[in-house]
Amino acid sequence: MPLFIYIGRDGPHGAERRPDVRPRHLDHIRRLDEDGQIRFAGPLKDDLGAPCGTVIVMEVEDLARARSVAESDPYLLEGVFEAVEVFESLQVFPEIEEQ
Repeated sequence: MPLFIYIGRDGPHGAERRPDVRPRHLDHIRRLDEDGQIRFAGPLKDDLGAPCGTVIVMEVEDLARARSVAESDPYLLEGVFEAVEVFESLQVFPEIEEQ
C-alpha cells in the first residue's frame, strides 16, 4: 500500500484552539491506527518545544484517501491548522527485507 505524509501547520489561533479540539483530533487518527494504517503520528514542535503542527505518516489506498483524511481532521475543520499538505512517499530507510 502506498505511503503518504500529512503535515498540518497551526494557524494564528492554533495554540488557543488546540486543547479543546485535541480529543476529536486524536479520535480521528486513532481510527486509522486501529486499522493499521498509521506508521507514525505526532506533533511538530517549535523552537521552544510548543506544538505548532502535526506530522502523520500513513499507509492508505491512494492520494485521494490521504487527502480525505487530512481534510476531515478536526484540527483543520475547527481552525487549529491553517493549512495541510499531503505528499506520497516511498520508504527507503530503514531498509525493508523482501520476503
